[in-house]
Amino acid sequence: MCTAATYHTRDHYFGRTLDYDISYQEKVVVTPRRYPFHFREMGMLDEHYAIIGMASMVGGYPLYYDGINETGLGMAGLNFPGNADYKPVISGKENVAPFEFIPWILGQCSNVKEARELLDCMNLADINFNEKLPAAMLHWIISDREESVTVEAVREGLMVYDNPVGILTNNPPFEYQMFNLNNYMSISTENPRNLFAEKLDLKTYCRGMGALGLPGDLSSVSRFVKAAFTKMNSISGETESESISQFFHILGAVEQQRGCVRMADGKYDLTLYTSCCNIDKGIYYYTSYENSQITCVDMHKENLDGISPVCYPLILGQQIRRQN
Repeated sequence: MCTAATYHTRDHYFGRTLDYDISYQEKVVVTPRRYPFHFREMGMLDEHYAIIGMASMVGGYPLYYDGINETGLGMAGLNFPGNADYKPVISGKENVAPFEFIPWILGQCSNVKEARELLDCMNLADINFNEKLPAAMLHWIISDREESVTVEAVREGLMVYDNPVGILTNNPPFEYQMFNLNNYMSISTENPRNLFAEKLDLKTYCRGMGALGLPGDLSSVSRFVKAAFTKMNSISGETESESISQFFHILGAVEQQRGCVRMADGKYDLTLYTSCCNIDKGIYYYTSYENSQITCVDMHKENLDGISPVCYPLILGQQIRRQN
């Protein structure tokens, strides 16, 4: 499962964890403006905004998990099994396959407002990439400097929700995740006062007791609450180093360690990678499960007028700086 977040200091940051039991050899991929995206129902997009993000390359095609474009718009897809409902191709709609959704939006939209306009006439169509790669059951977060939205294709249709916390996890649907925050309104960064009983001499005995009741398990509902509380109360300096460090700490509050979530086949969910994108500067930072050193790829150091994607395999081995 996964967690996505936004964060703002001097610049705006966008990223996610990918929590899963297997890797698909994902890479940091820069797709330049003139790479031709061939959409199954919508023809060719042969000129578009440049994109950088995490993707699996299949037959030369970037299957993006998350990414940002050169104008400052970010987007990520997260698991949404049992609730995602893709419709057949609908006449009169712009029919986009789930695997095309990120390049469809990031290739054409410079902000969330423009994304909303595309979404108004769009249908997420039940189209597989191929026989071996069926459509993944996902929902998405789209974010710029000013706002974020959550997009869910469900039985009732394509739903677009304002996302004021800038957080997304997995099931249940986003409306429930937001409503559930009401259950935690008493959680605080301050030490609590005794409201239990005036006649009892109750005192705090350690720091952090204002957050008693904040979830700490790895379910998607709990991760949503924990990430929202951590992000909304997070304080950072405004330098790039301080900002990205704080962002990785925010998502570190909900990362998954190998051994804590056992799958039926004996494998374990773990945080394969964590990303942090400076959407104002076009820089993609990441860490991997075995490599806690932050690595970055700057899209503006590539030829953004090219026609071929540029791929950077993840640095997976631990990088240790020795001092003696």
